[in-house]
Amino acid sequence: MNILKKIHTPKFLDTRMGLFLFIGVLIWMKSIFAYVVDFHLRIENAFEYFILFINPIASTFFLLAIALYVRRKRASYITMMVIYFLVSLLLFSNVTYYREFTDFITVNTMLGAGKVASGLGESALRLFRPYDVIYWLDFIIVGILLLTKTIKMDERPVRARVALSMSLLSALFFAANLTLAETARPQLLGRQFSRDYIVKFLGLNAFTVYDGVTTYQTNQVRAEASENDMDTVSDYVKGHYAEPNPETFGIAKGKNVIYIHLESFQQFLIDYKLKDENGVDHEVTPFLNSIFHNNSTYSFDNFFHQVGQGKTSDAETMFENSLFGLDQGSLFTQVGGKNTFEAAPAILDQEAGYTSAVFHGNAGNFWNRNETYKHLGYDYFFDASYYDVNEDNSFQYGLHDKPFFNQSVQYLEHLQQPFYSKFIAVSNHYPYSQFTNDEAGFPIANTSDETINGYFATANYLDKSVEEFFNYLKASGLYDNSVIVLYGDHYGVSTSRNKNLAELVGKTKSTWNDFDNSTMQRVPYMIHIPGQTNGGINHTYGGQIDALPTLLHLLGIDTKNYIQMGQDLFSKQNEQLVAFRNGNYVSPKYTMLGSNIYDTATGLLISEPTEQQLQETKALKDKVSLQLEMSDQTTNGDLLRFYTNSGLTPVNPDNYNYKDQLEQMKKIESKKGKSSTSVYSKNNNTSTVDKYHTESYQDYQKANK
Repeated sequence: MNILKKIHTPKFLDTRMGLFLFIGVLIWMKSIFAYVVDFHLRIENAFEYFILFINPIASTFFLLAIALYVRRKRASYITMMVIYFLVSLLLFSNVTYYREFTDFITVNTMLGAGKVASGLGESALRLFRPYDVIYWLDFIIVGILLLTKTIKMDERPVRARVALSMSLLSALFFAANLTLAETARPQLLGRQFSRDYIVKFLGLNAFTVYDGVTTYQTNQVRAEASENDMDTVSDYVKGHYAEPNPETFGIAKGKNVIYIHLESFQQFLIDYKLKDENGVDHEVTPFLNSIFHNNSTYSFDNFFHQVGQGKTSDAETMFENSLFGLDQGSLFTQVGGKNTFEAAPAILDQEAGYTSAVFHGNAGNFWNRNETYKHLGYDYFFDASYYDVNEDNSFQYGLHDKPFFNQSVQYLEHLQQPFYSKFIAVSNHYPYSQFTNDEAGFPIANTSDETINGYFATANYLDKSVEEFFNYLKASGLYDNSVIVLYGDHYGVSTSRNKNLAELVGKTKSTWNDFDNSTMQRVPYMIHIPGQTNGGINHTYGGQIDALPTLLHLLGIDTKNYIQMGQDLFSKQNEQLVAFRNGNYVSPKYTMLGSNIYDTATGLLISEPTEQQLQETKALKDKVSLQLEMSDQTTNGDLLRFYTNSGLTPVNPDNYNYKDQLEQMKKIESKKGKSSTSVYSKNNNTSTVDKYHTESYQDYQKANK
């Protein structure tokens, strides 16, 4: 204590405002330290660095300002230190949690803290680092200096207008921070596609408050839902059910399912040829074209994406559940880690003994996948932590497609068959500048829009990547026993850029209209079943909501007892009505966009519809509205928790652990012995990784020059 008496602290610390500012700066410094050292927030440019640098300021000082309103000396200082402790605790808790789960603590995680702690077990001690003292040393020192009166408590209360000014200043600063964040990442809070992004742009405190508000709102809707609501949805689904077509029902029974997610891939790319500067045509996706026209492929050329703000995650929601994404934000991020689902992995597991896995070379918490997949019933999820990802083979959205497919097979070969799997490619993702340098392996389009110009090169790279993966499937023996589904998740060229694309697709910029925009919502949907010869191009109108019942019927599983909003595309009862998330729709006869009605066959606006046309289009509009309403009621109210008619056992997310998954699969192989059905076991316990042949990016460039 004698040493402390000799310490001379700056005079401003003996004032409440001085200590308030000092503590705020210390918390800000600790936050920046955590951002740089412990959190991996993928900073892309100097602007994002600036936002990251300032984002702890507003929330920190806003919280600490609460103590300034307390007039009594001791109570004011205690309040300030309690806030100081809680903010430090929140920061440190997130640091340790992130080290284990590469994610941030949500309110639901806090409420289930016991489960998290038990899940960590003895490994919790290994999460601590020697430098963690940095997160607490400042609080301890300030506390000791106050207790020993080295820092003296100021008797004078802070004037109310000064306290209010600090609160208002903090709020104003937060508003400025939010504006900058929305500039860098539009619809940051609306779409909620990654907790990383919210922390990166707004800070940890703001994320926690925001998560608390959305959690409360979600729980309120859930609390008000009842079994009667489920009965209403169930009655709708029964009336909407389309019986399977006997000609296609069960033709893929027992086969592995391999979904290949074609990122941002639109239908117009199929068979498209891009002219280079010399007028020479270059086929953009020659391999995918060959699959599209293969007689073992059931291809759909009037298949539409139906995503909303959740984009990729909305597509996954529909493919896995035959439920629409939410009208605002992403279902994955808002309720994916809370709701009860009857998704494809669970259905195939319980109905036909399938193992399930997702492969994705990006962070596991992007779109909240690491939690949502557990609720869907996925046995395994291989995210970026399972891949060798570096600056040379990746970009901001993850591992490039060639190394992604290549590195995935080391895990795929250990999956027990039959399996249900999904491979999420990412290279064909905005801004399409990944392969547009002077050494690009494919011609760059010549438009005024750089985004469009690079789109064809990244699509060509994806095409080659998929071809290499197909070659491996054939070499490993998986090909003949699998149904391979390739699909586009959403647009690649946004509506705002479509006019710049017009001339490349045989249109003119001056006459481009909303109907043309709607046609660009077509995405590929190809169901490739080796051994089948009755494939071909199917002109049925459908969308992503129809994918699950279509697949299940091909696998010989009737969907009549499941809550699914889509219809089997092969069914003779299919209505061919495609609902868009905003309430618009397309059908073979009419396309309705807002209040405008178009003739789908001609694309012409029906400027003066007849009474019959008005009645017909209104009937279709009512069907679309009802379909969206039933889906929203199901997800917003978590109604499937009340549903038992399917006979499925509800998925328990606690049964899934996405750590050390390769070891998990090898243990299963060892336990099963000769009865193991993995490719590795079938290949005499020998790896098939060497059967995968890929060319480097440099070789790819040379081959395409």
